Amino acid sequence: MAFSFSETDVERMASVFGVDPVQDGTVTRFELTHSESGRRLTVELTRIRDLPDTLATEEPLYLVSVYAPSSFLQLQGCTGFIASQELGEVIFFARQGGVTNGLVIEREAACSLYANVANRMLSTDFTQLPSELVMSSVALSMSETLFSDFNGS
Repeated sequence: MAFSFSETDVERMASVFGVDPVQDGTVTRFELTHSESGRRLTVELTRIRDLPDTLATEEPLYLVSVYAPSSFLQLQGCTGFIASQELGEVIFFARQGGVTNGLVIEREAACSLYANVANRMLSTDFTQLPSELVMSSVALSMSETLFSDFNGS
């Protein structure tokens, strides 16, 4: 699925995060801190163009990486995002093969990863789900509006 971060997209993210982005070639970096909790993390958007022939695509591949003091997370093949000023978070999505993965980055330097959530879970009645599945399904259900081919499969 062709996707590319525009300059306007980066500006929207910067507005939600409340920090200026740092551009370094094909990498856009956001340094987030939350002094009250002591949390800090770095979010990087990386455009990968030079893939081996066996992995090559017509469109660049986007990685969203999160560096934190005790963890590293990476969402490969980002296919969209939603930036919410009201919620103070940016949710990055990677959707392929009937599943959606999401990386939620909060303005207060927190993040959550939801992986391999079946697309059919995103449009189900959340009150019917086991409690362990509700958070991921609700968070990633926002991706339905991004994809014109969404059919719950």
